[in-house]
Amino acid sequence: MSIQELHIVSFDIPFPANYGGVIDVFYKIRALHHAGIRIHLHCFEYKRTPAAELNEYCVSVQYYRRNTGFAANLGLKPYIVASRTSQELIQDLLNDNHPILFEGLHTCGIMSDKRLKGRLLIYRESNIEHHYYYHLFKAEKNPGKKFYFLAESLRLKLFQKTVRHASVMLAVSQDDAQYLSTVFPDKRVICLPSFHRDDEVRTVPGKGTYALYQGKLSVPENSVAAEFLITRVWEDTFPELVIAGLDPPDWLIRLTAGHKNIRVIQNPGDNEMFRLISEAQVNIMVTFQQTGLKLKLLNALFNGRFCLVNPGMVAGTSLEELCSIATSPEELKKELLRLFLLEFTAIQIAERESILKKHYSNQNNCGLLLEILNLH
Repeated sequence: MSIQELHIVSFDIPFPANYGGVIDVFYKIRALHHAGIRIHLHCFEYKRTPAAELNEYCVSVQYYRRNTGFAANLGLKPYIVASRTSQELIQDLLNDNHPILFEGLHTCGIMSDKRLKGRLLIYRESNIEHHYYYHLFKAEKNPGKKFYFLAESLRLKLFQKTVRHASVMLAVSQDDAQYLSTVFPDKRVICLPSFHRDDEVRTVPGKGTYALYQGKLSVPENSVAAEFLITRVWEDTFPELVIAGLDPPDWLIRLTAGHKNIRVIQNPGDNEMFRLISEAQVNIMVTFQQTGLKLKLLNALFNGRFCLVNPGMVAGTSLEELCSIATSPEELKKELLRLFLLEFTAIQIAERESILKKHYSNQNNCGLLLEILNLH
């Protein structure tokens, strides 16, 4: 008998879908809803407010307040997990026997509860979290935050063994799937790329006048990448660089103040961000950590023109042939100037459509997820 109902435990309220992790959660919910799955959504509430829009796709939506503060930071359990461990959530999940999809390691604090034994438990990996937090430690400038990121990385590495209780693991990239298969050799690990907003390629042929770097700028990984572009790559004679994203730190805004051809757009709305991506000549993206799948890359490939990236952005994604790849500042400069001379053509758009629909179709990946649900 096929599965018709599913619990999804989300680390955050997944609407509005305006940053990496919640984008995957929201568009997965939408795809499953359209496939006829009745979804019981459980969200941890922190800084975001309950979203009535989720009721359109879910038969029930429950909210749980995160246990933030000093007490949640004590002990061996990672803060991102301890603050989302809820007895109320367990009680709600015990009301039936439907499968449970845990979105991110953040939500797995209750996965080892004996009362859930025998249930179909699915771990949705979004990052190898202890790697991610170690890179945040290296990128962070504030000493107090650096200590927190390092401590959290160590605790996350210890906590990772908890996901051995999962029936199946879903990784967002081939590299992450290989890692999980090595750590948990007796578990079924499947690469299921992130769900996203776009069902078709909407790239506009032609040329633009600026390059765009975009991301959640409050995250050290992204702000440090922007700093790298400003200080190591951009020259005063280059075309304009637009840096756009959520909550840029003050130091980043100050850093751009002396550059006439660099500007920051703070907290753009969805429509403005779409316009920035689609009208740019080059969407430039660099990362200094290779975990997870960078959804900003998918956004740029579905909606923008040329994508210039470093190798870490495309690791384990099968998207290398759709991007220009450069490693050093000198290589990035050279490739950037070359791309500004070119027009993006209809032939390149068709090539994108072929590859993206093969690997990153929400409909196809929803079908794979339904197969996984019904095989267990």
